[in-house]
Amino acid sequence: MKVKIKPSKLIGRVSAPSSKSFSHRMLIAAALAGGVSEISNISASEDIDATVAALNALGAKIFREGTDYTVIGIKSPSASAVIDCRESGSTLRFIIPIAAALGCSCEFRGSGKLPERPITPYIRELGKNGTVITRTDGVMPFTMNGKLRGGEYVLEGDVSSQFITGLLFALPLCSENSVIRLASRLESKPYADMTIAALARFGISIDESEDGDGLPVYRIRGGQKYRSADVSVEGDYSQAAFYFAANALGSEIKIDNLNEDSVQGDKKILEIVRNMGYNKLNGHESSANAANAANVASAVTEKLSAFSVDVSDIPDLVPILTVLGCFADGVCRITGAKRLKIKESNRLEAIAAALGNIGGKVTVHDDSLEIEPIDRFRGGTIDGCNDHRIVMASAIASTMADGVITITDAEAVAKSYPDFWRDFESLGGNAELERN
Repeated sequence: MKVKIKPSKLIGRVSAPSSKSFSHRMLIAAALAGGVSEISNISASEDIDATVAALNALGAKIFREGTDYTVIGIKSPSASAVIDCRESGSTLRFIIPIAAALGCSCEFRGSGKLPERPITPYIRELGKNGTVITRTDGVMPFTMNGKLRGGEYVLEGDVSSQFITGLLFALPLCSENSVIRLASRLESKPYADMTIAALARFGISIDESEDGDGLPVYRIRGGQKYRSADVSVEGDYSQAAFYFAANALGSEIKIDNLNEDSVQGDKKILEIVRNMGYNKLNGHESSANAANAANVASAVTEKLSAFSVDVSDIPDLVPILTVLGCFADGVCRITGAKRLKIKESNRLEAIAAALGNIGGKVTVHDDSLEIEPIDRFRGGTIDGCNDHRIVMASAIASTMADGVITITDAEAVAKSYPDFWRDFESLGGNAELERN
């Protein structure tokens, strides 16, 4: 499916969809708990559907009514299961050690770019502690057998924090105590912080400290029991970031359903737009009022300040930050971005090509992007690369164009934000969806 967008500013009010990252975590913790948990305010998406299906395959019973999910925890884990992770890296990397801790023999499947995502740390570390992952032709499907034991796990921190999260879920289920050590700096650490916060809601305690090099060390007491809980999932700053960026570029959007005290790393978008000069709104300048300030509509009256941002902790913001950087008053730089090469697309190449096709000037380096300022985007066609964040960032780019923009793979938004086009049009976006 492709979408043709006639340029217009976005005006109105929108509710940020629920945090996909917290939704995964709350559903998993509830599935590992005894009894029944009620998880409310979950925005459905393909990734969340993949996790729900995986948990059901392991023995949970999960029922959905609108945005509310009832989770009956796993009482008798499945002896064997086929886990189709679809294109969800979170599902794959979270569920592998959980299934191993439950002693479930599994076949893992995936589609799209997922089979290209590495699981080497699990093959090595789980293999030392009772679990064998066997791959034959290519990467997926693969099988896993054995029951996970507690112990010492050493993981690279610059591959993905998802490996840390998966073990943080699984190791409390083992009878032995465990420790997770980092061999390098943990990138995307806020996601590990989110995991610990979610675990605490379900009665699981994690002891975090630092080693002599300042790297996180996680100590996990074995034999812990998950407790059922009723929770509501907060809004997603990674999705709201598209609207914050649109506001900085002259749109007028009020964004609801956000927690000002959130531990989400992508809340960083507020600091970035504030540092670009978009911070004197309705007199609010303090960090305490940053979320409210950035929500208030105001047309851009002068160039935004250029930025240099290390995105190693906030990789999901890269596509929309690249759009934003095109309208700064100087060259912008995005660094710490090498992991973007193995997302749903090679996001460094994909966003550079997308914006290049409509007049952007983005140069790709091994670990970074360099963005030169322009006055406007022109009309043109963008390859969405079947990547939800490329598609949504391109839609926001259309608000700064002087001609019609056509984006392919418009349906990719279903991966994380199925209602994106509905919300885009409700804000005055002129989007015409067409079947290919």
